[in-house]
Amino acid sequence: MTKKKQSQGVSPRTLFRSFAIAEMFTWAGLIAALILRALEVVNIVPIAGGIHGFVFLCYSATTIFVWVNQRWRLSLGLTGLLLAIVPFATVPFEITVERKGLLAGDWRLASGGETPHGFIENVQAWVLRHVILSIAVLIVFVTGLFLTLLWAGPPVPRG
Repeated sequence: MTKKKQSQGVSPRTLFRSFAIAEMFTWAGLIAALILRALEVVNIVPIAGGIHGFVFLCYSATTIFVWVNQRWRLSLGLTGLLLAIVPFATVPFEITVERKGLLAGDWRLASGGETPHGFIENVQAWVLRHVILSIAVLIVFVTGLFLTLLWAGPPVPRG
């Protein structure tokens, strides 16, 4: 009888789905905030925009991480990233890659898994083998990037 390796923690499928859905909800929040501002009800665009921006960065990092793990083609990975720019497009993309079986399986480079090849896979293997430290580093990196983007201002000047 073959012993199947049991999954530890969150699977690539669950991680990707979570951030695809979060990206969709933050798009809805940002659009609602823009409508409320246009109707001169309330201006919560800075709050909604900040939350959306943070989730956008998290979705992008997650897409790259899953892309490497699942060995997606370059065009598929880039499509996943670019669709975050289109409101509500991350969930249909997630559904499509799920139906094609492109989110199946566990983390292939985790402890006891495949041997990493190349710089990117070595980074991913390190992350998967040092999860808590990686989360702390990622939070610091994404927060720093987020604060830098906030400092730089919105992508389109309000006029």
